[in-house]
Amino acid sequence: MDLEIRHLRVVCAIADTGSISKAASRLGISQPSVTTLLQRVERMVGHQIFQRGRGGARSTTFGEQFLQRARLLVAEMDALRGNIAGPAGTIRFGSVHMECVSSLFQRLETSFPDISFSMCVEPSSLRLAQRLVHGDLDVAVLAIAESHQIPLPQELGERVLASAIPVYVAVSSAHRAAGLREIPLEGLKEEAWIRPPGGEDGSLSAFWQAARKAGFTPRIQFDVPSGGGRQLVGSGRAVQLVEPTSHGGPGVAVVPLAGEPLRMHLTLWWHRRRMSAEQADRLFEVILGTYSTFAMESPVFPAALVEAPISLSDGASRRRTALSSTSKHAPVRGGIDDRYPAEAAVRLSRSCASSYAAAGWGTSRLPIAARSV
Repeated sequence: MDLEIRHLRVVCAIADTGSISKAASRLGISQPSVTTLLQRVERMVGHQIFQRGRGGARSTTFGEQFLQRARLLVAEMDALRGNIAGPAGTIRFGSVHMECVSSLFQRLETSFPDISFSMCVEPSSLRLAQRLVHGDLDVAVLAIAESHQIPLPQELGERVLASAIPVYVAVSSAHRAAGLREIPLEGLKEEAWIRPPGGEDGSLSAFWQAARKAGFTPRIQFDVPSGGGRQLVGSGRAVQLVEPTSHGGPGVAVVPLAGEPLRMHLTLWWHRRRMSAEQADRLFEVILGTYSTFAMESPVFPAALVEAPISLSDGASRRRTALSSTSKHAPVRGGIDDRYPAEAAVRLSRSCASSYAAAGWGTSRLPIAARSV
């Protein structure tokens, strides 16, 4: 049997993540399958590539040499797939389901007139990550539970759009909690729940953990596509976890959870071979600007605003990319209004504080109305 590109991807994934289990998570296959493929490769080359132990997998001397060539071959194959997938002016964009997806697509087309975008909306960040790793997507916006991680190759660019975003709950407008400023999670223990989308991203396990901490076991009665549960919620049959910019809809109210027992990170990932650093900067601005605008327009998200100065240290972005850590990014054109005074000192919760700092916008981008909340 000859070596195939899938064998090389497995070896590279193990080296990148440092363990077989993490490599399996990245590749979207089972751990036994990764072990079997690695053993098959080692039999074919006649040498041990990794030393396995409790601390993980470390490459042998032969393994280091093998990895150097394997990475080159995988990179060349990815580049070839990228060229075959579409012309240089086409970007395949993936995103988790967000309220602002439609507006985001319009702004992308306006901000990049020379680029044609296609969009894939997928509730599972893990599936988006897999498609990104396999070269089926060029860019992806992922939402991952705060307690969870999805390991991705270091050659991908990454920037944090917002960290520690609180997760809210959607209830019927006739629900007793609909008029509350917030509701404790334990106050919903008798409700029927819609399964969180993208459960393999950690959202389901985080929900179970938060519910147990609140003293109950959630009754998950429905499993529906992302965005497809509004009728169940509006009719009072179920409640559902939602991202905080959700506007609910007819018959649906969105309510913050007291104490923020569930939070997520919103991150941008892209293939550097498909986008320049300048394009990635601009893309970051457009996405952040669109999300921030929807956050300000949400009937519940502004309740998280408090009067407090924020630190605009660039470290808040927690980036792991080749982008300059000292670079500043201009506010997105056509996004949040320029009328707001520079002396405004407002913090848009923990999540958007990181977002504004990462974008280098400063507090001048926040609305005057926020100071009165």
